[in-house]
Amino acid sequence: MALEQYISEIQIFAFPFAPKNWAQCNGQVMPIAQNQALFSLLGTTYGGNGTTTFNLPDLRGRTPIGMGTAPGGNYTQGQVSGEENHTLLVIEMAPHNHIMMASSNTADQPNADGNLLAKAGTAALFSTTQNGTPAAGNFIGLNAGGQGHNNLQPYLVLNYCIALVGIFPSRN
Repeated sequence: MALEQYISEIQIFAFPFAPKNWAQCNGQVMPIAQNQALFSLLGTTYGGNGTTTFNLPDLRGRTPIGMGTAPGGNYTQGQVSGEENHTLLVIEMAPHNHIMMASSNTADQPNADGNLLAKAGTAALFSTTQNGTPAAGNFIGLNAGGQGHNNLQPYLVLNYCIALVGIFPSRN
């Protein structure tokens, strides 16, 4: 005996198509006239003009979470947030310092490898002296390159579908 689904119930399938009387949760626009029961449950929560159309939820590239108040915020039905790539802002970085070692000797090397920054010499900037002291002041700026980084948790792509027909859910 097969169980009948509730209208607007969302299920995950391991096959790549929507079964009969289901639709993929891909944000598609639906006509209200042909889907009145489903519209009465969803309204324009996921888009549409509310007069002739409404949208199904779009779960492509999204992680569903439960609605309600939880640590970190209040989550309302249909709310979307998050980003696939993120560029850190200075305010998001932990305070830290970069200590630069320098020599009080006169520079005698043109190459930085294995050498310390030193007092200006002829064309040289570095000294082979290994007894440097921390330099005063800020020598390294805050520019981190401004490149975004991947912000996705590990994932497995599956097929989210919504029931277009079925039992109308009761509030009792």
